[in-house]
Amino acid sequence: MDSISTDWTAAAAAEHGATIALRRAIHADPELGLDCYRTTAKLKDALAGLPLTIRDSRSTSGFVARLDGAKPGRTVILRGDMDALPIHEDTGLAFGSAISGHMHACGHDTHSAMLAGAARILCARRDAIAGTILFMFQPGEEGMAGARHMIDEGLLDDPAPEAAFAIHVFPNVPGGIIACREGALLAATDTLAATIIGKGGHAAMPHDTRDPIPVACEAVVALQAHIARRTTFTDPAILSITQINGGSAHNIIPDRVTIGGTLRTLSEARRNDSRVAFKRIVSGIAQAHDCTAETNIEPGYPATINDPRAVALVRACANDLLGTDAYHDIPAPIMGGEDFAFVLQKIPGAMAILGVAPPEGDPAARPPIHNAKMLVDEAALARGVALHCAFATRFLADGWA
Repeated sequence: MDSISTDWTAAAAAEHGATIALRRAIHADPELGLDCYRTTAKLKDALAGLPLTIRDSRSTSGFVARLDGAKPGRTVILRGDMDALPIHEDTGLAFGSAISGHMHACGHDTHSAMLAGAARILCARRDAIAGTILFMFQPGEEGMAGARHMIDEGLLDDPAPEAAFAIHVFPNVPGGIIACREGALLAATDTLAATIIGKGGHAAMPHDTRDPIPVACEAVVALQAHIARRTTFTDPAILSITQINGGSAHNIIPDRVTIGGTLRTLSEARRNDSRVAFKRIVSGIAQAHDCTAETNIEPGYPATINDPRAVALVRACANDLLGTDAYHDIPAPIMGGEDFAFVLQKIPGAMAILGVAPPEGDPAARPPIHNAKMLVDEAALARGVALHCAFATRFLADGWA
């Protein structure tokens, strides 16, 4: 165990009531995107009076709280995100969302509350800490790249961190389980769009038109064939077309049809190849049918790549704190995305998974993240608080040893 404290679980248990109260307050008042100022105020209130230096983001509602230990040493980042999703909550919780159409359905309320709980515990032990801990409270994870905004502002540069850790809850993993994996944990995410442009006309006279609808359908099938036949399972890609829009009436062939979807990859090489293939396939099929195509790819988040040294530290902390049955290696990457990836591009570290499935029933059957019925076993959050403390202090004490 780290040299500062062998009983983070007891400290987290003592802090548990405050952690839950803060989580519920944030859950009931969800905010979207980069502008989570009410959430920021709640978090700063929870940190008031602590020996922290606060640096606010200029372009977002995020902030970094810096704890300098009594002695100089290494620097580590602990990150918690705090934005919600545009989902109407359907949990029936007494502290459910009071904002129609907004819900903490990805667990960011728990992430920020656990990080605040860890900050309070670590501040109380400041005299035993050698080094600096940066608590990164970040908005805009859900598609707005809040982490990149904060990085670009230099909020993670003073002092230069040597390690970064984050915890993400999963509501369909057994409560209290901690899981991680080396290398790619989560995928890169790109948004795809294309417009097939033909020539509209009367549906009874298709020979006088250049109908873009069958062209779009052919392009969708060809894209799926490309993924199935031209990508290797050792470097996979997922390309899902999730939208097809065109036409205004049953007897009119439209001038154009739009398609849209998402591309998920685990390596930059596969990402670049798949982007090129998307443009080539859509444009080529359109040209074969005497139509034209306009394609657009909006770059999203890079893949979330865990450093093996950081995963070893996560595993050791989980085993020491929770027992060897609590830690699990994740066998394969998860093809969702996370903007903590921007942090891990800059600083070696890891994101770990914390199971928060309620104890009743089959955890795997529980509503997943991004679901209006998502529930959290709040008892598991004490483990997240304790693990944050252990990650930071073990790295400060031992580095990557």
